[in-house]
Amino acid sequence: MNINKENKNDMIDLSVDIAGIKLKNPVITASGTCGFGREYLEYYSPSDIGAITTKGLSLLPREGNKPPRVAETPSGMLNAIGLQNPGVEYFIENELTHLKQYDTKIIANIFGGTVEEYCEMAKILSDTEIDMIEMNISCPNVKEGGVQFGTDTKMVENITSSVKKVSKKPVIVKLSPNVTDISAIAKATERGGADALSLINTLVGMRIDINSRQPVLKNNIGGLSGAAIKPVAVRMVWQTRNAVKLPIIGMGGILNGDDAIEFILAGATAVAVGTASFNDPYAVIKIRGGIEKYMLNNGVQSIKSLSGTVKAW
Repeated sequence: MNINKENKNDMIDLSVDIAGIKLKNPVITASGTCGFGREYLEYYSPSDIGAITTKGLSLLPREGNKPPRVAETPSGMLNAIGLQNPGVEYFIENELTHLKQYDTKIIANIFGGTVEEYCEMAKILSDTEIDMIEMNISCPNVKEGGVQFGTDTKMVENITSSVKKVSKKPVIVKLSPNVTDISAIAKATERGGADALSLINTLVGMRIDINSRQPVLKNNIGGLSGAAIKPVAVRMVWQTRNAVKLPIIGMGGILNGDDAIEFILAGATAVAVGTASFNDPYAVIKIRGGIEKYMLNNGVQSIKSLSGTVKAW
């Protein structure tokens, strides 16, 4: 069977709705792991999945951190890329037209150091053909002494409401797991008017070379992703689903269809796949197939009917 072909089985409905945007299936690429989609064209078409999330975009081009900035860990990886990207204008002029030729939704991920930067990018992107905006709020607020936007409820509510006021596109807020109470952060985004949530972003981790006695990453610390963080991610998705009514894109260590179903049962509407694609470039297609297989084997007609149905004790 050609894994690049969309499953046409009429017995199941894989479509999901996020903030009024319909995705043909619940599988999305996670920001920063597929570039702008070109890197995986020899393995699958963007039309085969529900949506592509761009690598993080800043108002101006950004070089990122000095290498080494990626390191393998047991059941995962650390990265300290530093959000390297060509800037939002470059994306619009050189990448968006390419992406629009495919039958998939486009989620533009943005980040910044001030509320004003987030708002400016939202304004710019609102006049393009993207479908949704995802805000990475795991960034330091330079006006507040470097405190991360995503770790303070007042900052979260303020930045969400500020961007919502200027955005013509649905706004997804990507939550940081590096907080004491994910439910409180989720509620702050809901008060701010968020249309949807995505979680989790990477955990903060570190590796040390015992011979040189120096950190493996030049940045000393980095974001931990991969299978190692999945239990934390599933728990936070479940807690968030019980705290707010917003649609959730679950992510963090999804390697196969069973992992994806676990997130959906916990409360996710859709799932995003990231680190798995570095090990297997066909990962998103195999995960979509795994979801289909589960549904067929368990007599599930619509993937929407599974969301949040975990039978908690």
